Amino acid sequence: MIKPIPYGKQDITDEDIQAVIEVLKSDYLTQGPKVFEFENAFARYIGSKYAVAVANGTGALHLCTLALGVKEGDKVITTPITFAASANCVRYCGGDVVFSDIDSKTYLIDIEKIKTLLETSPNGTYKGIIPVDFAGRAVNLEAFKGLAEEYGLWIIEDACHAPGGFFIDSKGQKQNCGNGKYTDLAIFSFHPVKHIATGEGGMITTNNESLYEKLLSLRTHGITKDCNLFTNSSTFASGEEKEITYPGWYMEMQALGYNYRLTDFQAALGLSQLQKADKGLIRRKEIAKVYQDAFKEKSFIKGQSGLTEGHAYHLYIIEVKNRLGLYNYLKANNIFAQIHYIPCHLMPYYKQFGWQEGDMPNAELYYTQCISLPMYPSLTDKEQSFVIEKINNFYHG
Repeated sequence: MIKPIPYGKQDITDEDIQAVIEVLKSDYLTQGPKVFEFENAFARYIGSKYAVAVANGTGALHLCTLALGVKEGDKVITTPITFAASANCVRYCGGDVVFSDIDSKTYLIDIEKIKTLLETSPNGTYKGIIPVDFAGRAVNLEAFKGLAEEYGLWIIEDACHAPGGFFIDSKGQKQNCGNGKYTDLAIFSFHPVKHIATGEGGMITTNNESLYEKLLSLRTHGITKDCNLFTNSSTFASGEEKEITYPGWYMEMQALGYNYRLTDFQAALGLSQLQKADKGLIRRKEIAKVYQDAFKEKSFIKGQSGLTEGHAYHLYIIEVKNRLGLYNYLKANNIFAQIHYIPCHLMPYYKQFGWQEGDMPNAELYYTQCISLPMYPSLTDKEQSFVIEKINNFYHG
């Protein structure tokens, strides 16, 4: 039998391993220069002014909601078809999550449904929107920005699936996911199945200097070492009776922050992976094209990711008849497909707030049919052909 084929997988090379070894032999394992180097390189890659490396994508989302001041009772809109963290970050701050249904063709949150939600609610009801570049397909954030400005909302782009993805704006210009032109903040994940792997890890990008400074503090317990921001006197800081400069050891905790730091050896791995990101994206698009050609006009296919300009193809999804049967058949043949995602509003935690079946009909129908096929740069042509063969065999014997 063929070796196991997962739905996603990291691709670690000898160069990656050597980059990590060099840091392990250095003076800094954490809070050293590699993190700043990685942040700068990632900001250049995405096209944003600032980047803040953090422990994981969930931490990135949490810090974003903290920096934007989400508090108890604030209502924030997001999609039900996403990993739970896109919604949970609002709850971490005491806010209320309001789900809005997806477009059944793109699988992205439907801006028309959000417009209806805003138009039928009193002004000031909502504080922000968290759109998700689901599966790697870029949200048209220019349109969302116009809506946000009209209703006084902030935007956090969840771009975990889409480094290297983009959309084309009304001026015909390419807008990279996470570049900050149409959002307040954006976040990425470096989990092993993502485009760039650091084991665990994440990044926040922004063009807003004030938010950037807040994030740096909140990432490290709310502590600052910037003497220009200190509020205690230098005499207190030094323990001396006369006014002097602040001593080198002094720091102040000025807010309730968290330990969401990324290590230097993770940053070194991220830097090495980043150098291969474009190559990996090209391979993902090649794999998507093969799937697209193999399954177009098949009677058992009810929906398909399709080939879209700017799609980063973290996932390749098909909607099928007898999804459970196919999933089990593939698993029996050592193909480990996955389901993305169980609608968040129907998770038991969120059902306690009144969400129920029927609230998001497009998302719920999608969930009954979707299956994510193996998609990662090291997937071989032979392995992909085997996946396609088994899917065809299941439906046609």
